[in-house]
Amino acid sequence: MLKCTSCGREYSMRKPHQRCECGEPLEFELMKGLPGIGRRVWERFSEFFPFELEPELSLGEGDTPLVKSKLSGELGVRLYLKNETLNPTWSFKDRGTYVGIHRALQLGFKRIGTVSTGNMAASVAAYGARAGLKTYLLVSSTIAEEKLKALAPYGAKVIKVRGDYGELYRRSLELGRERGIYFINSDDPFRVEGYKSISFEIVEELTPDYVIIPTSSGGLFRGIVKGFRELAESGLIDALPRFVVVQAEGCSPICRAFESGAERIERFENPRTMAHAIENPHPPSGNAVLRLLRELDGLCVSVKDEEILEAQRELGREGLFVQPASATVVAALRKLVESGVVEEGSRVLGILTGSGLKVLPREKAFGEEVDIKDLLRRADLW
Repeated sequence: MLKCTSCGREYSMRKPHQRCECGEPLEFELMKGLPGIGRRVWERFSEFFPFELEPELSLGEGDTPLVKSKLSGELGVRLYLKNETLNPTWSFKDRGTYVGIHRALQLGFKRIGTVSTGNMAASVAAYGARAGLKTYLLVSSTIAEEKLKALAPYGAKVIKVRGDYGELYRRSLELGRERGIYFINSDDPFRVEGYKSISFEIVEELTPDYVIIPTSSGGLFRGIVKGFRELAESGLIDALPRFVVVQAEGCSPICRAFESGAERIERFENPRTMAHAIENPHPPSGNAVLRLLRELDGLCVSVKDEEILEAQRELGREGLFVQPASATVVAALRKLVESGVVEEGSRVLGILTGSGLKVLPREKAFGEEVDIKDLLRRADLW
């Protein structure tokens, strides 16, 4: 059964319901279970998913490494980073797409689509190709060239759209109903089901005090929270961690509403940030995230682009090349530590959402060119 995250209205699984008539997102009921034995997270936690998942549709998503950060000592905390850049299309989106594809096939759809700034487009294109489904990708007209090129191998129909990204989400659902296309968008109820697998993997290795999540539409945040709640309901963990939303200061509608005490988010006018993957001026799950933050005593932190860029460099110096949206985790934690909100010695878990290959740095090329004969003569090189 699907249930509205706001008014509580229930919807049948027999039809492709994605949002409530009140305008808020739907969510699948809380699952309970016990972990089993299996090589993949989908096998070990099979009791927590709404239907049986087919290995043939998988591209190897999930079971990503948890890396202890070298910044732990400097920050005075135990910082662990969930490296989602190692998924098949280099972002966390693959987890949600894998489950979302099952839902589309369950409902009998032959065509799927998504609205994306790049990461989700690559994911849906890849999994659509895997499942043999005709795939449509509605992307922003300002999409980075490297992200656009990464879509070409999958054979999907790519449509660059001018206009507001938040509005495009809503238009796509109308288009889907009219054209018979299942849009596996950012906070589709079954995409959220896929994201909760991150929580299951985390608790297999540690129980964090804080979980920091880069947040755009809100689907990833909702999925991770739901995963931890289901673990608590099943008696597998004693308490929930404190959840932290992080947004770029240049596009932070959720944080702005949270800090002002507002009950609902408002459109963020004239967004501008280098962290394009979380640049959503009117996130479709914004109100749901806001409710969860208030209910669970969560936090919302916004960070400047300069702080994001420095954090990206810091992660690079320990061997992790992430997109700017991922680097917001470190920038936010630094602010929380400096303000005394996060206590010394805390176990902090940050989600690295996507690879730096998605948005290559706009810095000048580096490296000095020398003749091979000069390698020994040029002492200044060494």
